Parts: sequence; structure tokens; C-alpha cells
Amino acid sequence: MLDKSAPKSSTRTSGPLAGFRIVEFAGIGPGPFACMMLADMGAEVVTLDRVGAKKNMKSVAGRGRKVVELDLKDKAAVAQVLDLLANADALIEGFRPGVMERLGLGPDVVQARNPRLVYGRMTGWGQEGPLAQAAGHDINYISVTGALAAIGPKEKPVPPLNLVGDFGGGALYLVVGVLAALLEASKSGKGQVVDAAMCDGAASLMSMFFDMTAIGRWSEGRESNFLDGGAHFYGVYECACGNFISIGSIEPQFYALLRQHAGLADAAFDAQMDRKAWPALKEKLTKVFKSKTREEWCRIMEGTDICFAPILTMAEAPKHPHMAARKIFVERHGVTQPAPAPRFSRTPSAIREPEAADIASLAGEWKTGR
Repeated sequence: MLDKSAPKSSTRTSGPLAGFRIVEFAGIGPGPFACMMLADMGAEVVTLDRVGAKKNMKSVAGRGRKVVELDLKDKAAVAQVLDLLANADALIEGFRPGVMERLGLGPDVVQARNPRLVYGRMTGWGQEGPLAQAAGHDINYISVTGALAAIGPKEKPVPPLNLVGDFGGGALYLVVGVLAALLEASKSGKGQVVDAAMCDGAASLMSMFFDMTAIGRWSEGRESNFLDGGAHFYGVYECACGNFISIGSIEPQFYALLRQHAGLADAAFDAQMDRKAWPALKEKLTKVFKSKTREEWCRIMEGTDICFAPILTMAEAPKHPHMAARKIFVERHGVTQPAPAPRFSRTPSAIREPEAADIASLAGEWKTGR
């Protein structure tokens, strides 16, 4: 259904989205990350940026796009954008609700020119609701979902970088929504608006924990559950060298291996699932792991079914044997960065170089390329 003819462009394309054309309105955070993924997967992504914006060739999230600089307050420029969108497959914007409409580029106007266009909207609070017009950041969007309250030590919640709101609940849900809408448009010939809100996505990511709460397997106190650092067999431990390791020995067979390799012969460790015993067992295990360096524990545990891994810094991660063997990180313009993901067997993703483009030429190219 989604097969497209090869685009008539000088840009070399590969990936499962080759032939799809996406217009991105420049922004920060989840929008550019979503467009990076789409570009990595072969879509021809054109970024519309402000006049004078300098393309950073070393940008990870900005890789793989054509870039057009223009003034969206200029009616002539808006007319050119509409010409470009007339033959696009999708649009992605991350402004506050109403901004695109005031520019004359709202869904009604654009889809009147191109009824099959998928209109992707990325915001924190969504297109409507009491907070729709309020400013916010990742930390705020995950605060109202129950996610942030569940993360961190007992003393206070700890922001999990901006992985849960911006990228997990935002960018990835935007990508899924746009791809689903493109699939549906290929059958119906009609586009639609994809309202991707970070608070929606972050709440969705909490589904399993709401499920576990409903059946009595999760309580709201931090460090009191088996996945939030409460359990001695699922957590982070410091080693003699000051570095850290992680274990996730939940299943009985994995827990048995942990006891075997860590020398946990103490009968107290028999009470694996006794929550009342967890604090004392965690204290015992803390002393055990502090008896050896991270490197020594890696030699003992890595590659076993203990569910063990060393905790690596961003500088260390690319050098890990597994990460290196799979080429999970690549170097581009002197910058180490994650390679495209996921992987495709027949139509592999690839990183393309960004390039400057002329919007009039692009609009003509896209029109004749259908």
C-alpha cells in the first residue's frame, strides 16, 4: 500500500520511506527528533527555517534534511510554502496551537490544497484543553501523568532527562501517528490531523503501571516496588572503583544465578519477593557489590542470564563490545552519535547529508515528480 515511486531528486535515498515527502517547520526537541527518524528511514524531509538560520552540519537531530530559509510573515513566502505542500505527503509543526492558523497555514487551508496531506502537530499539552496555550517543558508534561511522581528515590522525584516526555511520549508517538495516518491515506486518499501531545504520550507510556496498580501489584510510594529501586534484585549498585552496575534479576531462575555468581549463600536471600525484607537485603547486596570493581563484576556476570550490565557514560557506551559490534554509534563530522534505528533487512536506513534548497525549485520538482 505504501510503495512509492522513486523521487526525482539528486538526493540519494534508501530506507522504507523513500519517495515520501515531508515538510518540517523548524523547532526544537521532539519535532526535529521525529523528523530525524523519518529522514533516516528514507523520507525526503525539507526543513523550513527562519532567514539567517545557520545549518549545523554536526547536529544529530538535524541530520538528513534539505533546508530552506524563508520569512513566514511574508505572504509571498507563505504562497510558496503552500505550493510545496500541495505535493507533500506530510507536514510536521511544533508551534503553540493557533500559530500555524495565524500564518495562513492551518490544516483547513493546507488540506484544501492537498486533501491527502497528513498534518502532524507536536505540542506538550495538546491542541485543546485548559493548558493548551500555556508554556511548558518535558518536566511539566510528565508531572501531570503520574510518571515523574514514580521516578526517583523516596526523598523526591528525579527527572529522567527529557526522555519520557519530549522523546518517548512526544517524538515517538508523533512518528507512529504520522506513519499510521500515511498508511490510512494510502487507502482512503484523505489526510488528517495527528494531534501528538507529550502529556498524552507520557500517560500512554504509563499503561503497564496503571494496570499493575489495578491488580494490587504497584503502590505509589517511590522505592517500594520491584521496578522503581525498591527491590534488592532490580537496581543500581556502586562498585569498589566508584563506578556502577545494574541488575534486573526478577525471574526466579535469574535470581538464582545472581545468588550463585555473587556468592549470596545467606538464607535471608531466600525471601526474594518479601517486600519487608527488601531494605535489609539491599543493604547486604550493596556491601557485596562494593567488594569488587565494575570490571571485575563484568568478568563474573556479563553475558550470563543474571540480567546484568555495567552502567556506562555517554563517552564509554560506544566502546562497549556489544555496542561496537552492532555499530550502534557512528561518527559524522567528528561527532559520535546514535546510528539510525530500527533496522530494516531489505531497505536499510541511512544518514544523508543536509543541503540548502530553493523552495520554488523544490515545489516544481515535487509537482512534476508525481
